[in-house]
Amino acid sequence: MTTKQILYPNTKLWMAAIKPPMYSVAIMPIWVGTAVAFAETKIFNGAVFSTFVAAAILILAWENISNDVFDSETGIDQNKHHSLVNLTGNKLLIFWLGNLCLSLGLLGILAIAFWQHDLTVIAIILLCCGLGYMYQGPPFRLGYQGLGEILCFFAFGPLAVEAAYYSQTQTWSMTSLAASVIVGIATTLILFCSHFHQVKDDIAAGKRSPIVRLGTAKGAQLLVWFTASIYPLTLLFVLLEISPAWTLLSWVSLPFAVKLCRHVQENHNQPDKVSNCKFIAVAVHFWACLLFGLGFML
Repeated sequence: MTTKQILYPNTKLWMAAIKPPMYSVAIMPIWVGTAVAFAETKIFNGAVFSTFVAAAILILAWENISNDVFDSETGIDQNKHHSLVNLTGNKLLIFWLGNLCLSLGLLGILAIAFWQHDLTVIAIILLCCGLGYMYQGPPFRLGYQGLGEILCFFAFGPLAVEAAYYSQTQTWSMTSLAASVIVGIATTLILFCSHFHQVKDDIAAGKRSPIVRLGTAKGAQLLVWFTASIYPLTLLFVLLEISPAWTLLSWVSLPFAVKLCRHVQENHNQPDKVSNCKFIAVAVHFWACLLFGLGFML
Protein backbone atom coordinates (compact mmCIF):
# COMPACT_ATOMS: atom_id res chain seq x y z
CA MET A 1 0.00 0.00 0.00
CA THR A 2 2.78 2.41 0.92
CA THR A 3 4.64 1.65 -2.31
CA LYS A 4 1.51 2.38 -4.33
CA GLN A 5 0.98 5.67 -2.55
CA ILE A 6 4.55 6.71 -3.36
CA LEU A 7 4.63 5.50 -6.97
CA TYR A 8 1.18 6.66 -8.07
CA PRO A 9 1.76 10.40 -7.63
CA ASN A 10 5.17 10.02 -9.27
CA THR A 11 3.60 8.22 -12.24
CA LYS A 12 1.02 10.99 -12.55
CA LEU A 13 3.78 13.60 -12.57
CA TRP A 14 5.65 11.77 -15.32
CA MET A 15 2.49 11.45 -17.42
CA ALA A 16 1.82 15.16 -16.90
CA ALA A 17 5.41 15.91 -17.96
CA ILE A 18 5.23 13.75 -21.10
CA LYS A 19 1.73 15.05 -22.00
CA PRO A 20 0.61 12.17 -24.30
CA PRO A 21 -2.69 13.83 -25.38
CA MET A 22 -0.78 16.88 -26.61
CA TYR A 23 0.85 14.94 -29.43
CA SER A 24 -2.34 15.10 -31.47
CA VAL A 25 -1.16 18.70 -32.02
CA ALA A 26 1.69 17.29 -34.14
CA ILE A 27 -0.47 14.80 -36.03
CA MET A 28 -3.50 16.89 -37.05
CA PRO A 29 -1.76 19.37 -39.39
CA ILE A 30 -0.23 16.43 -41.27
CA TRP A 31 -3.60 14.67 -41.38
CA VAL A 32 -5.50 17.71 -42.70
CA GLY A 33 -2.85 18.66 -45.28
CA THR A 34 -2.72 15.07 -46.52
CA ALA A 35 -6.52 14.83 -46.61
CA VAL A 36 -6.79 17.99 -48.75
CA ALA A 37 -4.09 16.61 -51.07
CA PHE A 38 -6.03 13.36 -51.47
CA ALA A 39 -9.30 15.21 -52.12
CA GLU A 40 -7.74 17.35 -54.84
CA THR A 41 -5.34 14.91 -56.50
CA LYS A 42 -6.35 11.41 -55.33
CA ILE A 43 -2.69 11.01 -54.35
CA PHE A 44 -1.79 9.33 -51.07
CA ASN A 45 1.75 8.24 -50.28
CA GLY A 46 1.53 6.16 -47.12
CA ALA A 47 5.30 6.07 -46.52
CA VAL A 48 5.56 9.87 -46.71
CA PHE A 49 2.54 10.33 -44.44
CA SER A 50 3.79 7.86 -41.81
CA THR A 51 7.30 9.32 -41.85
CA PHE A 52 5.96 12.87 -41.58
CA VAL A 53 3.73 11.98 -38.60
CA ALA A 54 6.60 10.26 -36.76
CA ALA A 55 8.91 13.20 -37.48
CA ALA A 56 6.30 15.72 -36.36
CA ILE A 57 5.83 13.89 -33.04
CA LEU A 58 9.59 13.88 -32.44
CA ILE A 59 9.91 17.57 -33.28
CA LEU A 60 7.03 18.45 -30.95
CA ALA A 61 8.73 16.36 -28.25
CA TRP A 62 11.85 18.49 -28.76
CA GLU A 63 9.81 21.66 -28.40
CA ASN A 64 8.12 20.48 -25.19
CA ILE A 65 11.39 19.21 -23.69
CA SER A 66 13.41 22.30 -24.62
CA ASN A 67 10.67 24.55 -23.23
CA ASP A 68 11.12 22.85 -19.87
CA VAL A 69 14.86 23.52 -20.09
CA PHE A 70 14.45 27.17 -21.07
CA ASP A 71 11.75 27.77 -18.45
CA SER A 72 14.00 26.31 -15.76
CA GLU A 73 16.48 29.10 -16.52
CA THR A 74 13.95 31.86 -15.82
CA GLY A 75 12.55 30.32 -12.64
CA ILE A 76 9.00 30.28 -14.00
CA ASP A 77 8.74 26.51 -13.44
CA GLN A 78 9.86 26.46 -9.81
CA ASN A 79 6.32 25.43 -8.73
CA LYS A 80 5.79 23.12 -11.71
CA HIS A 81 6.38 19.70 -10.19
CA HIS A 82 5.84 17.91 -13.51
CA SER A 83 8.63 19.79 -15.30
CA LEU A 84 11.07 17.23 -16.74
CA VAL A 85 13.97 19.27 -15.36
CA ASN A 86 12.43 19.29 -11.87
CA LEU A 87 11.58 15.59 -12.04
CA THR A 88 15.07 14.48 -13.07
CA GLY A 89 17.17 17.25 -11.52
CA ASN A 90 19.38 17.02 -14.62
CA LYS A 91 18.91 19.94 -16.98
CA LEU A 92 21.78 18.94 -19.26
CA LEU A 93 20.37 15.44 -19.78
CA ILE A 94 16.95 16.83 -20.68
CA PHE A 95 18.54 19.39 -23.02
CA TRP A 96 20.36 16.71 -25.01
CA LEU A 97 17.35 14.40 -24.98
CA GLY A 98 15.40 17.20 -26.64
CA ASN A 99 18.16 17.69 -29.22
CA LEU A 100 18.12 13.96 -29.96
CA CYS A 101 14.36 14.12 -30.65
CA LEU A 102 14.90 17.12 -32.94
CA SER A 103 17.70 15.39 -34.85
CA LEU A 104 15.65 12.24 -35.39
CA GLY A 105 12.61 14.26 -36.45
CA LEU A 106 14.60 16.29 -38.96
CA LEU A 107 16.13 13.07 -40.32
CA GLY A 108 12.58 11.91 -41.11
CA ILE A 109 11.84 15.15 -42.97
CA LEU A 110 15.18 14.87 -44.80
CA ALA A 111 14.13 11.38 -45.91
CA ILE A 112 10.98 12.86 -47.47
CA ALA A 113 13.06 15.55 -49.18
CA PHE A 114 15.43 12.83 -50.49
CA TRP A 115 12.55 10.75 -51.86
CA GLN A 116 11.15 13.81 -53.62
CA HIS A 117 14.51 15.27 -54.72
CA ASP A 118 13.11 18.53 -53.37
CA LEU A 119 14.22 20.51 -50.30
CA THR A 120 10.99 22.51 -49.96
CA VAL A 121 9.47 20.45 -47.13
CA ILE A 122 12.64 20.51 -45.01
CA ALA A 123 12.88 24.28 -45.52
CA ILE A 124 9.32 24.78 -44.25
CA ILE A 125 9.83 22.52 -41.25
CA LEU A 126 13.09 24.26 -40.36
CA LEU A 127 11.12 27.52 -40.34
CA CYS A 128 8.58 25.89 -38.01
CA CYS A 129 11.42 24.80 -35.73
CA GLY A 130 12.78 28.34 -35.78
CA LEU A 131 9.41 29.70 -34.66
CA GLY A 132 9.26 27.00 -31.97
CA TYR A 133 12.68 28.00 -30.67
CA MET A 134 11.83 31.71 -30.70
CA TYR A 135 8.81 30.97 -28.50
CA GLN A 136 10.87 30.16 -25.39
CA GLY A 137 14.51 30.03 -26.43
CA PRO A 138 17.04 32.74 -25.57
CA PRO A 139 17.61 35.48 -26.52
CA PHE A 140 14.16 35.73 -28.13
CA ARG A 141 11.71 34.29 -25.57
CA LEU A 142 8.82 35.78 -27.55
CA GLY A 143 6.36 33.76 -25.48
CA TYR A 144 7.32 35.97 -22.55
CA GLN A 145 6.19 38.98 -24.59
CA GLY A 146 2.76 37.46 -25.23
CA LEU A 147 3.53 36.54 -28.85
CA GLY A 148 3.44 32.77 -28.43
CA GLU A 149 -0.06 32.40 -29.84
CA ILE A 150 0.93 34.14 -33.08
CA LEU A 151 3.97 31.87 -33.51
CA CYS A 152 1.82 28.84 -32.69
CA PHE A 153 -0.82 29.75 -35.28
CA PHE A 154 1.66 29.99 -38.15
CA ALA A 155 3.85 27.04 -37.14
CA PHE A 156 1.00 24.55 -36.63
CA GLY A 157 -1.41 26.13 -39.12
CA PRO A 158 -0.30 27.46 -42.53
CA LEU A 159 3.29 26.21 -42.42
CA ALA A 160 2.67 22.67 -41.15
CA VAL A 161 -0.49 22.02 -43.19
CA GLU A 162 1.06 23.37 -46.39
CA ALA A 163 4.18 21.29 -45.76
CA ALA A 164 2.03 18.18 -45.41
CA TYR A 165 0.15 19.02 -48.62
CA TYR A 166 3.40 19.64 -50.47
CA SER A 167 4.89 16.39 -49.18
CA GLN A 168 2.15 14.51 -51.04
CA THR A 169 1.85 16.58 -54.22
CA GLN A 170 4.91 18.86 -54.58
CA THR A 171 2.48 21.66 -55.40
CA TRP A 172 0.62 24.36 -53.46
CA SER A 173 -3.08 24.76 -52.80
CA MET A 174 -5.34 27.63 -51.76
CA THR A 175 -7.76 25.05 -50.33
CA SER A 176 -4.99 23.70 -48.12
CA LEU A 177 -4.13 27.24 -47.03
CA ALA A 178 -7.78 27.90 -46.08
CA ALA A 179 -7.95 24.59 -44.18
CA SER A 180 -4.78 25.54 -42.33
CA VAL A 181 -6.58 28.50 -40.74
CA ILE A 182 -8.96 26.11 -38.97
CA VAL A 183 -6.07 23.94 -37.76
CA GLY A 184 -4.08 27.00 -36.68
CA ILE A 185 -6.92 28.46 -34.61
CA ALA A 186 -7.73 25.12 -32.97
CA THR A 187 -4.06 24.59 -32.05
CA THR A 188 -3.56 28.12 -30.75
CA LEU A 189 -6.59 27.60 -28.55
CA ILE A 190 -4.65 25.00 -26.54
CA LEU A 191 -1.75 27.35 -25.87
CA PHE A 192 -4.11 30.17 -24.93
CA CYS A 193 -5.85 27.92 -22.39
CA SER A 194 -2.54 26.86 -20.81
CA HIS A 195 -2.04 30.34 -19.31
CA PHE A 196 -5.14 30.60 -17.10
CA HIS A 197 -3.82 28.60 -14.14
CA GLN A 198 -0.30 30.06 -13.97
CA VAL A 199 -0.89 33.81 -13.86
CA LYS A 200 0.98 34.31 -10.55
CA ASP A 201 4.04 32.36 -11.71
CA ASP A 202 4.03 34.18 -15.05
CA ILE A 203 3.90 37.60 -13.39
CA ALA A 204 6.68 36.64 -10.97
CA ALA A 205 8.91 35.56 -13.89
CA GLY A 206 8.07 38.63 -15.98
CA LYS A 207 6.10 36.67 -18.57
CA ARG A 208 3.45 38.85 -20.22
CA SER A 209 1.17 36.11 -21.52
CA PRO A 210 -2.15 37.14 -23.08
CA ILE A 211 -3.95 36.19 -19.86
CA VAL A 212 -1.53 38.28 -17.77
CA ARG A 213 -2.14 41.23 -20.10
CA LEU A 214 -5.94 40.82 -20.28
CA GLY A 215 -6.74 39.35 -16.90
CA THR A 216 -8.53 36.01 -16.52
CA ALA A 217 -12.06 37.45 -16.84
CA LYS A 218 -11.42 39.18 -20.19
CA GLY A 219 -9.37 36.19 -21.29
CA ALA A 220 -12.36 33.92 -20.65
CA GLN A 221 -14.57 36.22 -22.73
CA LEU A 222 -12.06 36.27 -25.58
CA LEU A 223 -11.83 32.49 -25.42
CA VAL A 224 -15.53 32.20 -26.30
CA TRP A 225 -15.09 34.24 -29.49
CA PHE A 226 -11.83 32.52 -30.30
CA THR A 227 -13.33 29.03 -29.94
CA ALA A 228 -16.59 29.90 -31.68
CA SER A 229 -14.77 31.26 -34.75
CA ILE A 230 -13.86 27.73 -35.86
CA TYR A 231 -17.43 26.80 -36.73
CA PRO A 232 -18.68 29.76 -38.83
CA LEU A 233 -15.34 29.71 -40.67
CA THR A 234 -15.89 26.06 -41.55
CA LEU A 235 -19.38 26.91 -42.82
CA LEU A 236 -18.06 29.91 -44.76
CA PHE A 237 -15.51 27.75 -46.57
CA VAL A 238 -18.29 25.33 -47.54
CA LEU A 239 -20.54 28.16 -48.80
CA LEU A 240 -17.63 29.55 -50.83
CA GLU A 241 -17.05 26.03 -52.23
CA ILE A 242 -13.51 25.99 -50.86
CA SER A 243 -14.24 22.96 -48.69
CA PRO A 244 -16.66 20.07 -49.31
CA ALA A 245 -19.90 19.98 -47.33
CA TRP A 246 -18.65 16.90 -45.48
CA THR A 247 -16.20 19.11 -43.56
CA LEU A 248 -19.20 20.28 -41.53
CA LEU A 249 -18.70 17.00 -39.69
CA SER A 250 -16.25 19.05 -37.60
CA TRP A 251 -19.29 20.63 -35.93
CA VAL A 252 -19.63 17.35 -34.00
CA SER A 253 -16.84 18.77 -31.81
CA LEU A 254 -19.14 21.64 -30.75
CA PRO A 255 -20.14 20.04 -27.39
CA PHE A 256 -16.46 20.00 -26.38
CA ALA A 257 -16.19 23.66 -27.37
CA VAL A 258 -19.22 24.56 -25.26
CA LYS A 259 -17.83 22.58 -22.33
CA LEU A 260 -14.49 24.40 -22.64
CA CYS A 261 -16.01 27.87 -22.70
CA ARG A 262 -18.36 27.19 -19.78
CA HIS A 263 -15.60 25.62 -17.70
CA VAL A 264 -13.23 28.55 -18.19
CA GLN A 265 -15.91 31.19 -17.64
CA GLU A 266 -16.92 29.56 -14.35
CA ASN A 267 -13.37 28.89 -13.06
CA HIS A 268 -11.10 31.40 -14.83
CA ASN A 269 -9.76 32.82 -11.54
CA GLN A 270 -9.42 29.48 -9.73
CA PRO A 271 -6.09 27.94 -10.83
CA ASP A 272 -6.73 24.49 -9.33
CA LYS A 273 -10.05 24.13 -11.15
CA VAL A 274 -9.15 25.76 -14.47
CA SER A 275 -5.80 24.00 -14.91
CA ASN A 276 -7.38 21.14 -16.88
CA CYS A 277 -8.97 23.44 -19.48
CA LYS A 278 -6.11 22.92 -21.93
CA PHE A 279 -7.00 19.22 -22.09
CA ILE A 280 -10.59 20.10 -22.99
CA ALA A 281 -9.07 22.37 -25.66
CA VAL A 282 -7.05 19.35 -26.88
CA ALA A 283 -10.35 17.46 -27.30
CA VAL A 284 -11.81 20.38 -29.30
CA HIS A 285 -8.68 20.44 -31.47
CA PHE A 286 -8.57 16.65 -31.97
CA TRP A 287 -12.20 16.12 -32.95
CA ALA A 288 -12.58 19.32 -34.98
CA CYS A 289 -9.42 18.63 -37.02
CA LEU A 290 -9.96 14.87 -37.33
CA LEU A 291 -13.51 15.29 -38.67
CA PHE A 292 -12.55 18.31 -40.78
CA GLY A 293 -9.90 16.20 -42.52
CA LEU A 294 -12.30 13.27 -42.81
CA GLY A 295 -14.68 15.59 -44.66
CA PHE A 296 -12.06 16.04 -47.38
CA MET A 297 -11.43 12.31 -47.58
CA LEU A 298 -15.14 11.61 -48.00
